[in-house]
Amino acid sequence: MQKFRLTQGMRGAVAAAAIATVATLGTAPIASARTIDILETGSTLLYPLFNLWVPVYHRMHPEIRINTQGTGSGTGIAEAISGVAQIGASDAYMSDMQVKQNPAILNIPLAISAQTINYNVPGLNNIHLKLNGPVLAGIYDGQIRDWNNPAIQRLNPGVRLPDHVITPIHRTDGSGDTFIFSQYLSFSTPAWNARVGYGTTISWPAVQGGLGAIGNPGMVQASSQTPYSIAYIGVSFTREVARAHLGTAEIENRAGMFLLPNLHTVEAAAQQLVAKTPRDERISLVFAPGKFSYPIINYEYAMVNAHQADGATAIALRNFLSWAVNTRGGNAARFLNQVRFIALPPRISALSRQQIAKIH
Repeated sequence: MQKFRLTQGMRGAVAAAAIATVATLGTAPIASARTIDILETGSTLLYPLFNLWVPVYHRMHPEIRINTQGTGSGTGIAEAISGVAQIGASDAYMSDMQVKQNPAILNIPLAISAQTINYNVPGLNNIHLKLNGPVLAGIYDGQIRDWNNPAIQRLNPGVRLPDHVITPIHRTDGSGDTFIFSQYLSFSTPAWNARVGYGTTISWPAVQGGLGAIGNPGMVQASSQTPYSIAYIGVSFTREVARAHLGTAEIENRAGMFLLPNLHTVEAAAQQLVAKTPRDERISLVFAPGKFSYPIINYEYAMVNAHQADGATAIALRNFLSWAVNTRGGNAARFLNQVRFIALPPRISALSRQQIAKIH
């Protein structure tokens, strides 16, 4: 299996657009004047947002140095558990078993994001093909092999689909994007759930010609270099998708509507599940009910150990994360709009602050 990887950093371009002076919100003083280093690793979907936040926060708090690494959600969770990283970024919440084994790790939502289904079909990248869970499951398990398959044609009457083999691209690293994409397949297609299921890593069905890629940058690169391919990509890479001239599908939701992710469709989906979000905030937002609910959205999590090595680091983490979830701080539109995220609803922001307060 061929693997694509893009290792080039994104800090410069995204940080330049975000530098602004913002007030410190609800923070506690750090007694020590020493420099405090915080390592954030994990989700490549969250990576662009952290790279908007960090330069701004460092200007306010030069004694806090936050290093960001887009390593994939699986690594983010693992390194938060091991103590390598103070913040493990993840698009996926921890499983019940992981929580049972690591009860000190908090799952703290920072914002709400979405995922797009993108394709590189010559002549059709300028339109929004309609796709649904059963069709995507069929593509990724090899039962639907060609773009002009009758199941795809039925969803797109009047579109001249090519008689060409589809190349499905999936993540090979531990990925929150894989988690939410495979949840959409599982929740919408019982046969996929029975055969494959969902997770940050899954046993992908063997599909002849299928490709693997690492991180969202790798997914964009692989798709742009592979005509007739299809891929799932985090919405924070919308600009990269546009630069690669990839198509973006309208995805069928639970109500049978075909939608693109935008402020209104993502908010509509989130609002369906705000009241059901538990105190530990581990919940799937995928395939939410509602006519106007985009079906592939999720909380973006910071995995943080409640028990830090020292008090100064604990205070620094509480201060930064409290700023991050505040709409006058990191949840401000000037940050979130650049990555096409939406702010946490007030109830969820309050639950996140309750969890942040446990860090000591």
